[in-house]
Amino acid sequence: LRGVADELKAKLGSAVLALGAVEGDKVQLVVAVTPDLTAKGLHAGKLIKELAAICGGGGGGKPELAQAGGKDPAKLPEALAAAEALVQAQLNA
Repeated sequence: LRGVADELKAKLGSAVLALGAVEGDKVQLVVAVTPDLTAKGLHAGKLIKELAAICGGGGGGKPELAQAGGKDPAKLPEALAAAEALVQAQLNA
């Protein structure tokens, strides 16, 4: 997922990416934030912690890239759906 996030980030220019995948009974999450948006206060590590918590897991990372794992694959759609609101909350903080 990290490689996909890096490729998409390079193609999109200005973006926040939240990607997720299920492998067996585990969830993998990656959040990537372009430098222009980290300058506005977005932090991938903070976003990933909240998304991972929804999936029963944890993680962390740097402002531009973060990874996490979770234990509840059924919650992945909910976590990805929450990403937009979490981004808005960080921008408005």
